[in-house]
Amino acid sequence: MIWSKGIPVVVVFFAAALSVPGMAQDPNQRTIGSLLSEMPIEVHGFYEIRTGYRIRKDPYEKDMSVMESRLQVDLASYQDWGDVRVRGDVFGDMVEEQADFDLREASFFTRPLKFMDLKVGRQILTWGTGDLVFINDMFPKDWQSFFIGRDTEYLKAPSDAAKVSLFGDWANLDIVYTPQFDPDRFISGERISYWNPALGRTAGQDAIVHTDRPDRWFRDSEFAARLYKNISNYEVAVYGYRGYWKSPGGQAGTQAIFPDLNVYGASIRGSVSKGIGNLEFGYYESADDQSGNNANSNNSELRFLAGYTQEVGRDFTAGLQYYIEYMMDYDEYLDSLPAGPARDEDRHLVTLRLTKLLMNQNLRCSLFTYYSPSDKDVYMRPNVNYKASDNVALEVGANIFFGDYPNTFFGQFENNSNIYGAVRYSF
Repeated sequence: MIWSKGIPVVVVFFAAALSVPGMAQDPNQRTIGSLLSEMPIEVHGFYEIRTGYRIRKDPYEKDMSVMESRLQVDLASYQDWGDVRVRGDVFGDMVEEQADFDLREASFFTRPLKFMDLKVGRQILTWGTGDLVFINDMFPKDWQSFFIGRDTEYLKAPSDAAKVSLFGDWANLDIVYTPQFDPDRFISGERISYWNPALGRTAGQDAIVHTDRPDRWFRDSEFAARLYKNISNYEVAVYGYRGYWKSPGGQAGTQAIFPDLNVYGASIRGSVSKGIGNLEFGYYESADDQSGNNANSNNSELRFLAGYTQEVGRDFTAGLQYYIEYMMDYDEYLDSLPAGPARDEDRHLVTLRLTKLLMNQNLRCSLFTYYSPSDKDVYMRPNVNYKASDNVALEVGANIFFGDYPNTFFGQFENNSNIYGAVRYSF
């Protein structure tokens, strides 16, 4: 189950405090339970049925990419002293043949000072300027959900963290502390086949990735910070992160590992001609392999992104991005590389997003495409979403992968290409 790290225990405790009969109370004191029972609660959510199938035969995975019914309930209460929010998904998964619960948020937000915000608990965190390309956003992603056909909102996985925001005339500062490492929900072979370098072939359920994850509270923690300011309608930001590679970045025996990682970066975003432009940079310092000759850990990298988005017609928007990963100490990487294909020193990636709104903006047609001229592979995400009423939405889409080589980032997922459809009722 996707239920972890003690936050549900807090929710259960609050619920119990509300329901225990005969609880002794001092009339001059108000318990947490009595306060919660008086809070007005807003209830929102949706019920969804989603189904998807592979369009290629994959010998290591089921033909179904996704087959689930999902109920999300979002409870929120907004008070003068702060906001409380709990949001979770209950879903029946026919692919894994089990029921699951995914706690998406369980947080408390308050403003203790005029210049300070505080949010504590499970929450979705994001920053940076990329469109489905992440450099300085070091918060967990759910790549499995992204590739099998779930809604794009599920690409962002929750963090169990405390976020402090400080606001000033000269700049604003966000600080995020995660007391226990929150990794990506990465590709492990359970639902999506992948290139396995140890086997020298594509693998899936026959070779599930097992990891040695840093999981000690307050010792295997993460820090992230963003300092930002608006200057003449341009948002300028600098970033810092200390933690671990979010997806496995090395190998120790038969287990994948998450080596230490420090990230330093900067970005700028603002008006350019008739559209919005952005630049972003990040230096990934692989603390366990600063010399580049450790074959069991990722090398350090430099990452760059340039993007531009503009409305090119009525209700028609186009966005273009160019992204580069540059591996440092490449000669040392080649010298220490075991048998098998090597990565390129530079990985180039171009993305194109096209979005057209029709029928009074109730019909949204979109296409997001990744193309790597260095890897010679492509990933396409066509999607059509129709808002049939205020409550009902229909969706069809696809995840299409192809490439010249089976070991490249998108090429390895070629047999995972799928089409999907969904019906969602929101309340």
